[in-house]
Amino acid sequence: MSSIPHATPASRRSIAGSDLLSALRLDDLALLEPRLSECTLKAGEIIYHPGDTVDYCYFPTDGAMCSYFVEMEDGTAVETILVGREGALGGIVSHGSLPAYARANVLHEGVFMRITMRDLEDAKSRSTAIAHLFTRYADCMMAQVFQSIACNAVHTIEQRAAKWLASAVERIGRNDVTMTQEQLASMMGIGRSYASRVLQRFKRDGMVRTRRGGIEVLDKAGLRERACVCNSQVEEHFRKVLGEVYPQGN
Repeated sequence: MSSIPHATPASRRSIAGSDLLSALRLDDLALLEPRLSECTLKAGEIIYHPGDTVDYCYFPTDGAMCSYFVEMEDGTAVETILVGREGALGGIVSHGSLPAYARANVLHEGVFMRITMRDLEDAKSRSTAIAHLFTRYADCMMAQVFQSIACNAVHTIEQRAAKWLASAVERIGRNDVTMTQEQLASMMGIGRSYASRVLQRFKRDGMVRTRRGGIEVLDKAGLRERACVCNSQVEEHFRKVLGEVYPQGN
């Protein structure tokens, strides 16, 4: 497993920065709180390489954001899904420590909480709500994967780039995305020239501004209009599925 900085006990502020854990009631969250720790991860750090044993589940908080990449035989790493404060990485539904399939990269630095898989499985066994939370989140992750496959098959590069940038700024809570044109192209599985042309069109229309190592979104509404509806469809599924962690009336 990749080297991860020293972790400290999780603060309540950091726990509140996870939308996923915030879906739990206080009595269920109390089962997880003493077992959670936190650490700060910087952009570019790798949480899992393919084949690494997944000993921990990680929760991005606030503006922290990660992405799963599948590494192809020619060395290209293609992004599959983004994970921000709405989600978690590693061992979502598996029981015990299993090997990672995709690479998990930090895209935006921030505070991440983590819990050992052993402690997480114990908490699931003690709380039906915690077990339901992770099962439902796994369903939402699959929805992202399904939507990503369909999106890559039928939508234009411009629609996909607008979708990615809009999704990134929504997750991190600010308009400045730490991302080069080369990284954007690699993540989308396209050539750098294609990514450059799309960004030039966005710049010409006043929607983004580029700088060394970053892309600033100037017109979120305009970007959303250029994007496909994939983000909205996945967000709606999240609301329906994770909004029902507890039965109505309980």
